Amino acid sequence: MNGNPDLFIGGEWVHASDGGLRRLVNPADGTVVDTVDEATPDDARRAVAAARAAFDDGAWVATPISERAALLVRMSDLLHRDKEQLAHLETVDTGKTLVESRIDIDDVISVFRYYASLVAGQADRLIDVGDPMVVSRVVREPIGVCVLIAPWNYPLLQMSWKIAPALAAGCTMVAKPSEVTPLSTIAFVRLAEEAGVPPGVLNLVQGSGAVLGAALTDNPHVDFISFTGGLATGRTITKVAAEHVTKVAVELGGKNPHIVFADADWESSVDQVLTGVFLHSGQVCSAGTRLVVEESIADDFVAELARRAELIRVGPGLDPVSETGPLVSQQHRSKVEAYVELGISEGAKLVTGGVRPSDPALADGSFFLPTIFDHCDRSMRIVQEETFGPILTVERFTTEAEAIRLGNDTEYGLAAGVRTADAARGERMVRALRHGTVWLNDFGYYTAAAEWGGFKKSGNGRELGPTGLAEYQEIKHIWHNLAPKPAEWFKGV
Repeated sequence: MNGNPDLFIGGEWVHASDGGLRRLVNPADGTVVDTVDEATPDDARRAVAAARAAFDDGAWVATPISERAALLVRMSDLLHRDKEQLAHLETVDTGKTLVESRIDIDDVISVFRYYASLVAGQADRLIDVGDPMVVSRVVREPIGVCVLIAPWNYPLLQMSWKIAPALAAGCTMVAKPSEVTPLSTIAFVRLAEEAGVPPGVLNLVQGSGAVLGAALTDNPHVDFISFTGGLATGRTITKVAAEHVTKVAVELGGKNPHIVFADADWESSVDQVLTGVFLHSGQVCSAGTRLVVEESIADDFVAELARRAELIRVGPGLDPVSETGPLVSQQHRSKVEAYVELGISEGAKLVTGGVRPSDPALADGSFFLPTIFDHCDRSMRIVQEETFGPILTVERFTTEAEAIRLGNDTEYGLAAGVRTADAARGERMVRALRHGTVWLNDFGYYTAAAEWGGFKKSGNGRELGPTGLAEYQEIKHIWHNLAPKPAEWFKGV
């Protein structure tokens, strides 16, 4: 077995019960980064049972809010202390550049500090019922045992969006990172233990979702499931949880339009369209993979995009000159390549990319060149489906109404961007687009204080902001009669 155990259950680090291990591969060069324990369904059920026992014991629930907030601050301080180590783990695990990974850890720190501040400022809501002898108040209580499932592309960042509000609310939880990229989450849980998270409050299992899924989600001892990942898995979790009437919040990706009008600032538009789609090699749920551009500038705009896309420095994430890294695995690259073949067969015009880089130094990694398809339309699957790779499709419009129609013509609704110099038109556009986040003359930015989530098949529920904390809380109305007396409803008593 590997040296240090990697599952954290009931306050103890343990090995997988059947000795199962998983090798983790650096997508930049194909080498084995580490070997970690791979949990069994029994391990997952034990983790849920530990979280259930810790919640039902009542000690964590009764912990004063000020102490929970202080714990979050301690965790943020430890994250800051170990930022470089965590960023390095994130890069060798996911392939993204070290610059991106450092930004991710900074964002994780801000999430913990935000929820420490937010929960510390929450107060009961008093209601005047017209009777001075009645105190009526609405209070927030933790929802209970939470299962938190994060994706492989932003492992620690998206797990922090779940763990921070869950701890702030007083919940107990089982965290399951993607089996593909668990290293930073394992390291984070060790920091949480150092910060003083009580035994059983935060439990960790990692392994295949296909293997562990039912033990975590089809479980009557779970009160809330937060899942970020693919649409098919989200549907399965929602159906299974419904049998237990378990609350579920799911974020299921997007096919996000980036709409550019002819009057938009040229330089920032070209730059941010490129960044919006090719950052992290397009492995971003909110990536602007659909360029919807006004017909009058489309040819020149696409030509400039292609010219600059060919200058993007693709390379290992640890190389400081790299601007974007590899795809997460050889298997995932094969899926992206299949989408390129599909786009060609559907009649889209391949403008640039569509192949692996020719540099022999990159041959062992899962690299793929930034790819642009022009003259696309809504009948094409590459325009409809989430390719989750460095593929940009280009659609054209001539009127504002057509731009709105194209922007909303997707089964998803996670994010969108609009670029125009006309402030009134910009406001009309952002209000008309049916997406959970809409950027106007910007793209990709977010703050811990604002909600994140999508419309339509991008999911339900929200993370971040006050609503992100409310997902982990139950609302209770308490009616306190200070001067009880008989109701005298039944006269014969």
